[in-house]
Amino acid sequence: MSIMKKLTITISLFFAMFFCHAEQFNVLLFSKTAGWHHKSINQGVNGLETLAKQHFFKLDWHEDANRFNDEFLKQFDVIVFLNTTGDILNKDQQAAFQRFIQSGKGFVGIHSAADTEYDWPWYGKMIGHYFKIHPQIQTAQLNILNNQFPGMVAFNDKQLWTDEWYDFYPSKQTNLNYILAVDEQSYSPEASWGDIKTKGMGDFHPIAWYHNYDGGRAFYTALGHMPSVYSNEQFLRHLYGGIYWAATGKGIKSN
Repeated sequence: MSIMKKLTITISLFFAMFFCHAEQFNVLLFSKTAGWHHKSINQGVNGLETLAKQHFFKLDWHEDANRFNDEFLKQFDVIVFLNTTGDILNKDQQAAFQRFIQSGKGFVGIHSAADTEYDWPWYGKMIGHYFKIHPQIQTAQLNILNNQFPGMVAFNDKQLWTDEWYDFYPSKQTNLNYILAVDEQSYSPEASWGDIKTKGMGDFHPIAWYHNYDGGRAFYTALGHMPSVYSNEQFLRHLYGGIYWAATGKGIKSN
Protein backbone atom coordinates (compact mmCIF):
# COMPACT_ATOMS: atom_id res chain seq x y z
CA MET A 1 0.00 0.00 0.00
CA SER A 2 1.40 3.38 -1.00
CA ILE A 3 2.17 6.11 1.50
CA MET A 4 -0.45 8.38 -0.14
CA LYS A 5 -3.14 5.70 0.18
CA LYS A 6 -2.24 5.10 3.83
CA LEU A 7 -2.42 8.84 4.47
CA THR A 8 -5.83 9.05 2.78
CA ILE A 9 -7.19 6.20 4.90
CA THR A 10 -5.78 7.76 8.09
CA ILE A 11 -7.39 11.13 7.32
CA SER A 12 -10.70 9.45 6.47
CA LEU A 13 -10.69 7.52 9.74
CA PHE A 14 -9.89 10.71 11.66
CA PHE A 15 -12.85 12.59 10.18
CA ALA A 16 -15.12 9.59 10.66
CA MET A 17 -14.19 9.41 14.35
CA PHE A 18 -14.59 13.19 14.72
CA PHE A 19 -18.06 13.35 13.24
CA CYS A 20 -19.22 10.19 15.02
CA HIS A 21 -18.36 11.82 18.33
CA ALA A 22 -19.71 15.31 17.64
CA GLU A 23 -22.19 16.52 20.24
CA GLN A 24 -25.88 16.18 19.36
CA PHE A 25 -26.51 19.96 19.44
CA ASN A 26 -24.87 23.24 20.52
CA VAL A 27 -26.09 25.52 23.31
CA LEU A 28 -25.13 29.13 24.01
CA LEU A 29 -25.53 29.92 27.71
CA PHE A 30 -25.90 33.66 28.36
CA SER A 31 -26.06 35.14 31.86
CA LYS A 32 -25.45 38.88 31.43
CA THR A 33 -27.19 41.12 33.96
CA ALA A 34 -27.99 44.83 33.88
CA GLY A 35 -29.91 44.83 37.15
CA TRP A 36 -30.24 42.32 39.97
CA HIS A 37 -27.48 39.69 39.89
CA HIS A 38 -28.62 36.30 41.13
CA LYS A 39 -26.16 34.46 43.32
CA SER A 40 -27.37 31.25 41.72
CA ILE A 41 -25.81 32.05 38.32
CA ASN A 42 -22.56 30.22 39.09
CA GLN A 43 -24.44 27.16 40.32
CA GLY A 44 -26.64 27.44 37.24
CA VAL A 45 -23.60 27.31 34.98
CA ASN A 46 -22.39 24.24 36.87
CA GLY A 47 -25.81 22.62 36.51
CA LEU A 48 -25.89 23.25 32.75
CA GLU A 49 -22.37 21.88 32.42
CA THR A 50 -23.53 18.74 34.21
CA LEU A 51 -26.43 18.41 31.78
CA ALA A 52 -24.08 18.90 28.83
CA LYS A 53 -21.93 16.01 30.02
CA GLN A 54 -24.89 13.77 30.83
CA HIS A 55 -26.71 14.37 27.56
CA PHE A 56 -23.77 14.94 25.22
CA PHE A 57 -24.41 18.44 23.95
CA LYS A 58 -21.92 21.27 23.55
CA LEU A 59 -22.21 24.21 25.95
CA ASP A 60 -20.59 27.60 25.43
CA TRP A 61 -21.02 30.12 28.30
CA HIS A 62 -20.64 33.85 27.70
CA GLU A 63 -21.68 37.21 29.14
CA ASP A 64 -20.34 39.23 26.21
CA ALA A 65 -23.28 40.70 24.27
CA ASN A 66 -20.95 41.61 21.38
CA ARG A 67 -21.07 37.94 20.43
CA PHE A 68 -24.72 38.37 19.43
CA ASN A 69 -24.02 38.62 15.72
CA ASP A 70 -24.98 36.38 12.82
CA GLU A 71 -21.55 34.84 12.36
CA PHE A 72 -21.15 33.77 16.00
CA LEU A 73 -24.75 32.69 16.62
CA LYS A 74 -25.06 30.48 13.55
CA GLN A 75 -23.09 27.69 15.25
CA PHE A 76 -25.74 27.21 17.95
CA ASP A 77 -29.09 25.43 18.02
CA VAL A 78 -30.49 27.08 21.15
CA ILE A 79 -29.73 30.12 23.32
CA VAL A 80 -30.33 29.90 27.07
CA PHE A 81 -30.85 33.04 29.15
CA LEU A 82 -29.82 32.08 32.69
CA ASN A 83 -31.08 34.62 35.25
CA THR A 84 -30.46 37.55 32.94
CA THR A 85 -31.87 40.93 34.01
CA GLY A 86 -32.49 44.32 32.49
CA ASP A 87 -31.55 45.71 29.08
CA ILE A 88 -28.71 43.45 27.97
CA LEU A 89 -28.69 43.70 24.15
CA ASN A 90 -28.43 46.73 21.88
CA LYS A 91 -30.48 47.13 18.68
CA ASP A 92 -28.00 45.33 16.41
CA GLN A 93 -27.63 42.46 18.88
CA GLN A 94 -31.40 42.19 19.21
CA ALA A 95 -31.74 42.02 15.43
CA ALA A 96 -29.19 39.18 15.27
CA PHE A 97 -31.08 37.32 17.99
CA GLN A 98 -34.35 37.72 16.08
CA ARG A 99 -32.78 36.34 12.91
CA PHE A 100 -31.45 33.41 14.94
CA ILE A 101 -34.96 32.46 16.09
CA GLN A 102 -36.48 33.16 12.67
CA SER A 103 -34.01 30.69 11.15
CA GLY A 104 -35.74 27.90 13.08
CA LYS A 105 -33.60 27.86 16.23
CA GLY A 106 -34.63 27.76 19.91
CA PHE A 107 -34.64 29.80 23.12
CA VAL A 108 -34.79 28.79 26.79
CA GLY A 109 -35.44 31.33 29.55
CA ILE A 110 -34.71 30.53 33.19
CA HIS A 111 -36.26 32.47 36.10
CA SER A 112 -35.30 36.16 35.71
CA ALA A 113 -35.10 35.84 31.93
CA ALA A 114 -38.66 37.18 32.40
CA ASP A 115 -37.12 40.24 34.12
CA THR A 116 -35.22 41.12 30.96
CA GLU A 117 -35.67 43.48 27.98
CA TYR A 118 -38.98 45.11 29.01
CA ASP A 119 -38.71 47.65 26.18
CA TRP A 120 -38.31 45.05 23.44
CA PRO A 121 -41.81 43.91 22.34
CA TRP A 122 -40.49 41.00 20.24
CA TYR A 123 -38.72 39.58 23.27
CA GLY A 124 -41.79 40.10 25.43
CA LYS A 125 -43.86 37.99 23.06
CA MET A 126 -41.17 35.31 22.97
CA ILE A 127 -40.72 35.05 26.75
CA GLY A 128 -44.50 34.89 27.14
CA HIS A 129 -44.93 36.87 30.37
CA TYR A 130 -42.85 39.62 31.95
CA PHE A 131 -42.03 39.46 35.66
CA LYS A 132 -44.01 41.85 37.88
CA ILE A 133 -43.25 41.18 41.58
CA HIS A 134 -42.65 38.35 44.03
CA PRO A 135 -43.28 37.66 47.70
CA GLN A 136 -40.65 36.21 50.03
CA ILE A 137 -39.21 32.79 49.25
CA GLN A 138 -41.64 30.12 50.41
CA THR A 139 -42.60 26.50 50.06
CA ALA A 140 -45.61 25.95 47.81
CA GLN A 141 -47.43 23.22 45.94
CA LEU A 142 -46.78 22.50 42.27
CA ASN A 143 -49.62 21.65 39.89
CA ILE A 144 -48.83 19.67 36.77
CA LEU A 145 -50.73 21.07 33.78
CA ASN A 146 -49.22 18.93 31.03
CA ASN A 147 -47.00 15.91 31.61
CA GLN A 148 -46.56 15.26 27.88
CA PHE A 149 -43.76 17.81 27.54
CA PRO A 150 -40.24 16.37 27.87
CA GLY A 151 -38.88 16.41 31.42
CA MET A 152 -42.25 16.90 33.11
CA VAL A 153 -42.32 13.31 34.36
CA ALA A 154 -39.68 14.44 36.85
CA PHE A 155 -42.37 16.18 38.91
CA ASN A 156 -45.15 14.78 41.03
CA ASP A 157 -48.48 16.56 41.00
CA LYS A 158 -49.14 18.42 44.28
CA GLN A 159 -45.53 18.06 45.41
CA LEU A 160 -43.96 20.74 47.58
CA TRP A 161 -41.29 23.04 46.14
CA THR A 162 -39.40 26.00 47.59
CA ASP A 163 -38.60 28.92 45.32
CA GLU A 164 -39.13 32.62 44.64
CA TRP A 165 -42.64 32.62 43.16
CA TYR A 166 -42.86 35.16 40.37
CA ASP A 167 -46.07 37.09 39.78
CA PHE A 168 -46.37 37.96 36.07
CA TYR A 169 -47.93 40.66 33.97
CA PRO A 170 -50.63 39.43 31.56
CA SER A 171 -49.35 37.80 28.40
CA LYS A 172 -49.92 39.32 24.97
CA GLN A 173 -49.59 35.86 23.45
CA THR A 174 -52.52 33.53 22.78
CA ASN A 175 -50.66 30.33 21.93
CA LEU A 176 -48.63 29.64 25.09
CA ASN A 177 -48.69 25.99 26.15
CA TYR A 178 -48.68 26.01 29.96
CA ILE A 179 -47.13 22.97 31.60
CA LEU A 180 -46.58 23.86 35.27
CA ALA A 181 -48.36 26.09 37.81
CA VAL A 182 -48.14 26.96 41.49
CA ASP A 183 -51.11 26.69 43.85
CA GLU A 184 -51.59 30.10 45.50
CA GLN A 185 -53.66 28.48 48.24
CA SER A 186 -50.50 26.75 49.43
CA TYR A 187 -48.45 29.90 50.14
CA SER A 188 -48.82 33.62 50.80
CA PRO A 189 -48.67 35.44 47.42
CA GLU A 190 -49.11 38.99 48.73
CA ALA A 191 -46.29 41.47 48.08
CA SER A 192 -45.90 45.25 48.00
CA TRP A 193 -43.05 47.21 46.39
CA GLY A 194 -44.17 50.81 46.53
CA ASP A 195 -46.60 51.34 43.67
CA ILE A 196 -46.33 47.71 42.57
CA LYS A 197 -48.51 45.43 44.65
CA THR A 198 -50.04 41.99 44.29
CA LYS A 199 -52.33 39.60 46.04
CA GLY A 200 -51.37 36.90 43.58
CA MET A 201 -52.50 35.90 40.11
CA GLY A 202 -55.57 34.01 41.30
CA ASP A 203 -56.72 30.50 40.48
CA PHE A 204 -54.33 30.19 37.53
CA HIS A 205 -50.69 31.00 38.26
CA PRO A 206 -48.44 29.47 35.58
CA ILE A 207 -44.70 29.11 36.08
CA ALA A 208 -43.55 27.16 33.00
CA TRP A 209 -44.66 27.11 29.37
CA TYR A 210 -43.52 26.70 25.76
CA HIS A 211 -44.61 27.79 22.30
CA ASN A 212 -43.56 28.02 18.67
CA TYR A 213 -42.53 31.58 17.96
CA ASP A 214 -41.57 33.53 14.83
CA GLY A 215 -40.23 30.47 13.03
CA GLY A 216 -38.46 29.03 16.09
CA ARG A 217 -39.23 27.64 19.55
CA ALA A 218 -39.26 29.15 23.06
CA PHE A 219 -39.44 27.52 26.51
CA TYR A 220 -39.55 29.31 29.86
CA THR A 221 -39.48 28.18 33.49
CA ALA A 222 -39.81 30.51 36.47
CA LEU A 223 -38.08 27.99 38.73
CA GLY A 224 -34.38 28.52 39.32
CA HIS A 225 -33.89 31.25 41.93
CA MET A 226 -32.28 29.08 44.60
CA PRO A 227 -28.63 28.08 44.06
CA SER A 228 -29.28 24.60 45.42
CA VAL A 229 -31.90 23.84 42.77
CA TYR A 230 -29.20 23.47 40.12
CA SER A 231 -28.07 20.24 41.74
CA ASN A 232 -31.66 19.00 42.09
CA GLU A 233 -32.28 16.08 39.74
CA GLN A 234 -35.97 16.93 39.23
CA PHE A 235 -35.20 20.49 38.20
CA LEU A 236 -32.33 19.47 35.93
CA ARG A 237 -34.58 16.96 34.15
CA HIS A 238 -37.20 19.70 33.74
CA LEU A 239 -34.57 22.08 32.41
CA TYR A 240 -33.12 19.56 29.99
CA GLY A 241 -36.59 18.80 28.66
CA GLY A 242 -36.94 22.46 27.69
CA ILE A 243 -33.45 22.64 26.20
CA TYR A 244 -33.93 19.42 24.23
CA TRP A 245 -37.25 20.56 22.76
CA ALA A 246 -36.01 24.09 22.00
CA ALA A 247 -32.89 22.75 20.29
CA THR A 248 -34.52 19.94 18.29
CA GLY A 249 -38.30 20.38 18.27
CA LYS A 250 -38.55 16.78 19.49
CA GLY A 251 -39.85 15.04 22.59
CA ILE A 252 -43.49 16.11 22.97
CA LYS A 253 -45.69 13.08 23.50
CA SER A 254 -49.15 12.74 22.02
CA ASN A 255 -52.02 12.25 24.45
